[in-house]
Amino acid sequence: MAGIVLRRCWSRTLVAAPSAKGVRIRGTNRNYWTTLRRTTAALTSGRGAFLLGLPTLSCLAFEAYHRVQSSAVVYALEKEEVLEQADYLYSCAETEKLYQLLLQYKDSDDAEFLWRLARASRDLSVQPNMEAERKKQLTFEGFEYAKKALEKDEKCFAAHKWYAVCLSDVGEYEGVKVKIGNSYIIRKHLERAVELNPKDATSFHILGFWCFAFAELPWYQRKVAAVIFSSPPKATYEEALEFFLKAEEVDPNFYSKNLLMLGKTYMGMKDKEKALLFLTKAKEYPAHTQEDKEVHREAVDLLKNLG
Repeated sequence: MAGIVLRRCWSRTLVAAPSAKGVRIRGTNRNYWTTLRRTTAALTSGRGAFLLGLPTLSCLAFEAYHRVQSSAVVYALEKEEVLEQADYLYSCAETEKLYQLLLQYKDSDDAEFLWRLARASRDLSVQPNMEAERKKQLTFEGFEYAKKALEKDEKCFAAHKWYAVCLSDVGEYEGVKVKIGNSYIIRKHLERAVELNPKDATSFHILGFWCFAFAELPWYQRKVAAVIFSSPPKATYEEALEFFLKAEEVDPNFYSKNLLMLGKTYMGMKDKEKALLFLTKAKEYPAHTQEDKEVHREAVDLLKNLG
């Protein structure tokens, strides 16, 4: 990869050939012919001893500038290639390989690396048969990476999305009071994510899931929440439905769980016909991942209950 990067870098920073009008450097507006001509004149006028260093200094300055520019190009190319590789591994559900790739960039100041590492840490933590202590470690790691991504780029929609997801995961270890308190923050970041990128279906899905969770909260848990908070989070099935449908509008059939949640939401709204429609879609969705297989099983069970 390094060889490819260097070759590309070299091809993009070639020095143009000299012409009758002087030597022009590609990527700059500076023409060194004037400097060289003035220096020659100075040498013939007896001022050469003083001015002899000017062309050298100019060249040194350019070389320093050129190194900075080349370095920036190399970084941009490396970043582009690493992110492309990371997204490919994510699409193939190669979670462990993706995590190991991105872990090399854990100290990066680039939000694009950091939110992807947060996602990879989180995805690895929910793998089947994950040892409990390792799961907890990855959960908190993911949250720290998401937090850092947000600090580096507040306008990165994915940083907001994965910060919300990872904060929710961390809440599982911190008790009911913290978890409910975090729910306000989670919704705020999800709403910011869809504001920054209204074409991201997963942000709408997670917002729908947030609403669904509070819509189906049992009455006794609502009582507990009311004791802890004067105005605990509230949501309805109708709100959840709006977000799940918006996710489908943005990217139809993008996620088996969105289809499942549409079916479950219609069940909560007592709309059996539409519940059957979406649960059947969830059941028939191609099972590429472990989560798809779990969705399939749950959809089958729910369809049996609906008769």
